[in-house]
Amino acid sequence: MTFPDQAGPSDDTPYGRLAALGIVLPPAPAPVANFVTHIAEGNLLFLSGQGPTTADGGMFTGKVGADVSAKQAYAHARLVGINLLAVMHAALGDLSRVTRIVKLFGMVNATPDFDGHPAVINGCSDLLNAVFGARGVHARSAVGMASLPNRITVEIEAVAAFS
Repeated sequence: MTFPDQAGPSDDTPYGRLAALGIVLPPAPAPVANFVTHIAEGNLLFLSGQGPTTADGGMFTGKVGADVSAKQAYAHARLVGINLLAVMHAALGDLSRVTRIVKLFGMVNATPDFDGHPAVINGCSDLLNAVFGARGVHARSAVGMASLPNRITVEIEAVAAFS
């Protein structure tokens, strides 16, 4: 995906930080059902839940605490963060328009006795903090679910403020 400013790795923009992290944004994932990927209302961008979908359409599935480790699920949550960034980029045209990541709601497909939900969702939070710096610090919920669509390991929705 091309970026509006073609930032280099030393550039202190979201795109420069992505490049420094070795991340190339994929195209924004298409919705898996009857909804849109985002809605802008005023200066807030509400992003529908994204899952750990790879650029080629593959999905990470399984139950965290059983067949998926917390460390693997952290990586899946980071991938979800990349997908959320791809949606933000598609919606706004430029990630530099993001003035604050306001809120994340993270859901983990977990066993009943798993208690590491916050550590899993940190995969997304850590990425957004790295990409946006102080503007990436956000409010957040991290909860466990008995199941998620298509058996995905993690789903995260976000709210971002923009100018």
